[in-house]
Amino acid sequence: MTFIAITLLSGAIAGTILGIINQGIVEPFLDRAIALETQKKINGGAVIDPNEAAVYRVWQKGGEIFAGTILGISLGALVGVVFAYCRSALPGRDNKRKALVLVGVMWFVLFFAPALKYPGNPPGVGNPGTVYYRESIYVGFLLVSGVSTLGLALMYRRIKTPLNKVVIPIMYTAIMVTAYMAFPPNPDPITAPMDLVIGFRLAGGFTMSIMWGLIGIALGALWDKFKPHETAKITV
Repeated sequence: MTFIAITLLSGAIAGTILGIINQGIVEPFLDRAIALETQKKINGGAVIDPNEAAVYRVWQKGGEIFAGTILGISLGALVGVVFAYCRSALPGRDNKRKALVLVGVMWFVLFFAPALKYPGNPPGVGNPGTVYYRESIYVGFLLVSGVSTLGLALMYRRIKTPLNKVVIPIMYTAIMVTAYMAFPPNPDPITAPMDLVIGFRLAGGFTMSIMWGLIGIALGALWDKFKPHETAKITV
């Protein structure tokens, strides 16, 4: 129970903070993107009630904090399970440093690498008819990154050689470069102003990186405090 509590709590803390800081960092870009999309619809003859739209945005911004908490709990649970099984093999003098090492690897594999191929876009960018296709190729690329990392990690532990620290990263890079060239590009052209798109991507990447880091800090600190490995046997 201690293990479950600290993994979920660390994720909830990080996700809630994500939702809060997004209000000031990411939401301005969303407001601008939605305003441009709304104006485009009005120019096309659509009738939009500005008061209704404003109320919806208030509700949406509040819901973002809750959504951030749920996202944080999900990622916290994933990080916690991986940390429990590989904690002893991670470098670092204490669990906080170990957790930050693990989170750094998982951030790169599950967030940064996929974002290089398929970066996020603000609302109004992308054809609604291709949304499922875009989601499928993104998830596929993410799976290649995650599964290949898992396989290489198992190889690293089973085959003990000093060259692993060089060979494993090279193998991962080769796999991801191949996947990058093999996977199709985003099918939809970007019609929004590029300063808006780039600003949104940088802001979103910044806040998501903060959340990943907070998960590592919170998980490591709580692990050091409550030491669940001493109260429950976790086989490695």
